[in-house]
Amino acid sequence: MKSSRKKIAKEKLRIAQVAPLWFTIPPKGYGGIERIVSMLTEELVRRGHKVTLFAAPGSVTSAKLVSVFDKSLSEANIAWSNPIWNLRNLSTAYGAANRGEFDIIHSHLDLWALFFQNLTKIPSVHTMHNPLYRTNADATKDDRLRLFTEEARRTNIVFISESARKLAMVELPKSRVIYNGIDFGHFRFNKKGGEHFIWIARMNKHKGVENAIAAAEKLGVKLLLAGRIDPTQEEYFGKIIKPHLNEKIQYVGELKDNELSDFYGNAKALLYPIEWEEPFGLVVAEAMACGTPVIAYRRGSMEELIKDGETGLVIESDIERLVEAMKKVDKIDRNAVRRHTEDNFSKERMVDEYEKLYYELCQK
Repeated sequence: MKSSRKKIAKEKLRIAQVAPLWFTIPPKGYGGIERIVSMLTEELVRRGHKVTLFAAPGSVTSAKLVSVFDKSLSEANIAWSNPIWNLRNLSTAYGAANRGEFDIIHSHLDLWALFFQNLTKIPSVHTMHNPLYRTNADATKDDRLRLFTEEARRTNIVFISESARKLAMVELPKSRVIYNGIDFGHFRFNKKGGEHFIWIARMNKHKGVENAIAAAEKLGVKLLLAGRIDPTQEEYFGKIIKPHLNEKIQYVGELKDNELSDFYGNAKALLYPIEWEEPFGLVVAEAMACGTPVIAYRRGSMEELIKDGETGLVIESDIERLVEAMKKVDKIDRNAVRRHTEDNFSKERMVDEYEKLYYELCQK
């Protein structure tokens, strides 16, 4: 038995990556989870592992692609709250595992995979890309909480920040944190930056777009807004955001991958005055990869991503403090911003940690 365990650690693994079906892998525009799944999958293939990606059709990958629907769920206008096709995605992956096709399954579908993990002896990893906030709900009455509590101690959960782990519904002593990574080949360092500020995210209130606009208006500076506007947010954009647009406050649309580097690098700073406990914030790491410092409210993972005073400024949630931070952010050394990001949020480091976890679980 011991010799077989040593053998599997030397062999390349057969890995199932199970992605959400809302967007393709990689996404054509917005889609932080999809970017991470793409980077992880491609690097694992490059390292010689046999990877099967369960994802939306139209996904571009070096792995074997399996799709259970004829288009992405966003293209099909299927509501985010409808889990049917993502559950079918999981059932297809776990069915293949029971036929002996994989050594390990890695789900990026949060809690949904808990319904399937006990149907196979193959180990599973679950990355919680979305938060699992603590709640005052009664665990005997809240189905989601009860399911999670029952499975927590035998579940291999990965959080994408320490703050996300601390805010989880229940304590998970066996869980671990693996930070998301950046492909630095896509983000060029810009040592000079520019004079304007930027904000980029999916367009909604809790991403802090109104706070960014308010601060820019108070200071009288140029602010470029970018990001996807979901159909459910079109009214919000039209009534709340659009009246503020002018020569200084501009919305430039949803950017493509090849447009992001210039957008980040040409700015003085990224404003990220969020109003929720963001579990990671990929745009923060992407901006810093270009050397652009970030000014963020002290919410969620921001203190883990940003080294206050060295790669950006982390402040209390207040417009006046945001304005003051914008006045002094040009003192930040952009070279230090890039170095910090390379040291802590590289794609290679992320994949190293996942690969190590896979081997640990396959040896048990």
